Amino acid sequence: MCEEYCRRLSSLLEIDKSLAPLGVYVAYTVTWSEVGGGTGLDLNAEVGGLIRYIRSTYTLEGLKDVPVFRAYRNFFWRIGVDPTKVRPSSEAIVRRCLRGSFPRIGLVVDVGNIASAYIGVPIGLYDMDRSSPPYILTLTSGGEVFRPIGGGEEVLPAGVPVLKDSSGRVLHIYPHRDSVETAITERTTKVFVLGAGVPGVERDRVSEAVRRVAELLSRAGWRWCGDVFVKEPT
Repeated sequence: MCEEYCRRLSSLLEIDKSLAPLGVYVAYTVTWSEVGGGTGLDLNAEVGGLIRYIRSTYTLEGLKDVPVFRAYRNFFWRIGVDPTKVRPSSEAIVRRCLRGSFPRIGLVVDVGNIASAYIGVPIGLYDMDRSSPPYILTLTSGGEVFRPIGGGEEVLPAGVPVLKDSSGRVLHIYPHRDSVETAITERTTKVFVLGAGVPGVERDRVSEAVRRVAELLSRAGWRWCGDVFVKEPT
């Protein structure tokens, strides 16, 4: 099944033309657990290296002016989210690293957070056994139900950028909130990895963030498509 996903990688996600004015785009791939796969990934060492890198590269005071984080902050303002209260996820992880901590959750999520912090790009991770591809990035029509991680059920107004699966479920509010329904767990074996692109962020950077996730997981015995697909509104 996963090899089949790779063969049709380009058709696993569409971006509705309604999002063209926002200038969004995505990079994505598929990765999956290989039973009996070895592990050459030392997460403790990776986290330690990340914290050292972040603390030698950024300061808390200057973080908001780093171009990649500024681009996501500007996009948040544009969609009506205050980034001084709700941080872009990549910036939030970097802030924690600057304070000497890192949110340890589990292999897949930790790897996603490591890649996101290094590259500066928000990463979405979706359990493909708990969702129905193909996916679509679109604007809500109003009335859609969203069940966020760490929060209660919400009914969304019209005009919110979201990722839906083929059943119409909302998996993600772009680019900052994920649904509990497709959240990664210890039982997850197939993952759709998505990098969120916004105006002012280079496509190569977003692709590199997705590739970094897949390559780190491959060191832990996972497999992936070996390619990252970039898509814009059609």
